[in-house]
Amino acid sequence: GDFLWPALHAAGLASQPVGRRADDGLELKGVRVVAAVRCAPPANKPTPEEQATCRPWLVRELELLADLRVIVPLGAIGWEASLRTLAEVGHPGPTPKPRFGHGSEVQIGPYSLVGSYHPSQQNTFTGRLTAPMLGAVLDRAKTLAGLATGSR
Repeated sequence: GDFLWPALHAAGLASQPVGRRADDGLELKGVRVVAAVRCAPPANKPTPEEQATCRPWLVRELELLADLRVIVPLGAIGWEASLRTLAEVGHPGPTPKPRFGHGSEVQIGPYSLVGSYHPSQQNTFTGRLTAPMLGAVLDRAKTLAGLATGSR
């Protein structure tokens, strides 16, 4: 959250750059943050079984978001979870399977996916993911969603 909330705020997608508690006033605008894996496994490396166990929650979230058109998977695990979830709800991806990369983009059914490196401390502290990089992905997602740009 220390990296994601400021990026969403800079893109005009969050009311403030910091979120610490449920009642701190942070409001997302046209955005929903969903966890592909709902646990913190050892070394932050969820097993395929842990990912599969969490998938029904992700499927249900997708089913509830009728207006959803753009998905920004954070990291390779988020990318893979998105592809599997979309396939499970009747939107299999193209063959060969789209590869994850920062800024990777694919259209699957009615959904556009725009990948981003995960905003973990490992990625942000090393510079693998910078604020401008995440901002560019969020701007692209906004364009694909038909949201006004230029809030940055």
